[in-house]
Amino acid sequence: MPPNRYRQRRGPRPQRKRTGPRPGGVLTETAPVRPAGPVELPNPVVVKDFAEILGVSIAEIINVLIKNGIFATVNQSIDFDTASLVAGELGFETTQSGAAERATAAEAAEAELVAPGTATETNGRTPLWADDDPSTLVARAPIVTVMGHVDHGKTSLLDAIRETKVASGESGGITQHIGASEVDHNGKRIVFLDTPGHEAFTAMRARGAQVTDIAIIVVAADDGVMPQTKEAIDHVRAARVPMIVAINKIDKPDAQPDRVKQELADNGVLIEEYGGDIIAVPVSAKQRTGIDDLMEMVLLVADLQDLKANPDRDAVGTIIESKVDKGRGNVATVLVQTGTLKIGDIVTVGRTSGRVRALNNAAGKRVKVAEPATAVEIIGLQGLPEAGDTLRVVADEKTARDAAETAEIAAAGGEGRTASTLEEVSAQIKDSEVAELRVVLKTDVQGSLGAIRHALERLNTSEVRVNILREGAGDINESDINLASASDAVVIGFNTKLDAGAQRSAEATGVDVRIYDVIYKLTDDLGQALSGLLTPKLVEQIEGHAEVRMVIKAGRAGNIAGSYVTDGRIVRGGQARLMRGGEVIADTRITSLKRFKDDVREVATNLECGIGLDAEDIAEGDVIECYQMVSEQA
Repeated sequence: MPPNRYRQRRGPRPQRKRTGPRPGGVLTETAPVRPAGPVELPNPVVVKDFAEILGVSIAEIINVLIKNGIFATVNQSIDFDTASLVAGELGFETTQSGAAERATAAEAAEAELVAPGTATETNGRTPLWADDDPSTLVARAPIVTVMGHVDHGKTSLLDAIRETKVASGESGGITQHIGASEVDHNGKRIVFLDTPGHEAFTAMRARGAQVTDIAIIVVAADDGVMPQTKEAIDHVRAARVPMIVAINKIDKPDAQPDRVKQELADNGVLIEEYGGDIIAVPVSAKQRTGIDDLMEMVLLVADLQDLKANPDRDAVGTIIESKVDKGRGNVATVLVQTGTLKIGDIVTVGRTSGRVRALNNAAGKRVKVAEPATAVEIIGLQGLPEAGDTLRVVADEKTARDAAETAEIAAAGGEGRTASTLEEVSAQIKDSEVAELRVVLKTDVQGSLGAIRHALERLNTSEVRVNILREGAGDINESDINLASASDAVVIGFNTKLDAGAQRSAEATGVDVRIYDVIYKLTDDLGQALSGLLTPKLVEQIEGHAEVRMVIKAGRAGNIAGSYVTDGRIVRGGQARLMRGGEVIADTRITSLKRFKDDVREVATNLECGIGLDAEDIAEGDVIECYQMVSEQA
């Protein structure tokens, strides 16, 4: 068959239209345009999109990633920190998309995390109306929290107040499902928070919420001052909230109100009868006696505080509790502290946001607005906020989402802790930012307290002093940690230890706990802190060891040590020693850490991993010791 038979039968080959350059021409590719100025990057960013944003080839991006020990394909995502590192090596400056807006939202949120209570500063925070025109401020109802020892009659007292002082316009009593109740006394409104005790009171303070204007400490006349009574007093003092003592159960045959007054004095609570400034009111929740007197005293203390708010501004409030309700979705109780909350308002609340679709007051009735010092249920949030979160009305949904995203990032990164270390307080004292060192003091036995208290009092000067928020004998417990967290205090222990709950709480909140067994070491450290001279001492902490079982050549990225973690953990970015035959041959840093193809932050015992080191001489059988430098704890 002739070679051209196919063409003869099928016809001539059709001519194809040439789309490229003619023969002899040059095929050129337009170079990507490199952006000028800082480059905005999302978090995370896909490698392909990352290359397009920078205006460079994908190969360049992947080469730099491999050089840094990160193996990512064109369609994989990398976080902002990694992308920023790569961009820096390619000569670009970077910023995170939306960072400025989120920062602005975060600053606005921080500006609103202030106390609602008095016309003067409360616990170092500026009143909500500090920037408001004084002519816009109007009087508002006081917000009262009832605390005390178990079985001393807190709930009975609240029930007695509700039944005898139901707010005007409400009938059939108040159905309490929203964490707060409102009563009326002589035409004046009082708001009571239904908290389970001082733990919730302090947990909200630890989150930056200061919602209480007045605290009522309930003490049973037949039982006296008990451990939880003392704890409640400590928490109220730390919050710098005015206190009223309600001596309950005076109707009982074995009631001894005089003994209660003496025990209060022994714990530093001097009532007016004993020459102090604390109001004490004898009541009987069961007999409904003394309720009028208690209400009069609440209003008297409130008048002295001159409680005001601006009802014409955007609302700011605090979440009391939240839940998922069948048929209604996410439901949260908010105490409006200033401004007026309206249906349709767009709000940001902690790590969530939403639009107010419905408002229910304390009586369960639908309302259209909630004015200052009003507790209402709101419906319309996208998620469940936490007790103590601040609710703010914002201009639009984007601002609300940005604020919620900022709070989410901060929570994921462990930010937002208010606890201070002893070194940080010392630095603040040196810079004249604070004038006191707040301490929660626990010792092994009661006899040690007096000696240590006396030693600490001798450290006080006219400029700075030690403020002991709580003292006691026994192990450091979770309540001690919560009090320290809410009050920016440090916990000092002498010949004692932390219980399991306190250990977990301290790790979660970042509270500085220091245990001493020599009294002069304790006084030396606190004395240096008061002088602003205490500096952190760094000590080496071994994280773990890994045995090198294979050396992988990774080109420009160097050698990767295929390793097996024998004990502890290996942490990416940590310091490392490369040891051979018991001798250190390199002190370096762990630049990358992988499990199979995935980048990981740490690898635990009995697991294999690939470890990238800033070292060239790596051999099988070497041992990698991971360590970090941490502040020394006494």
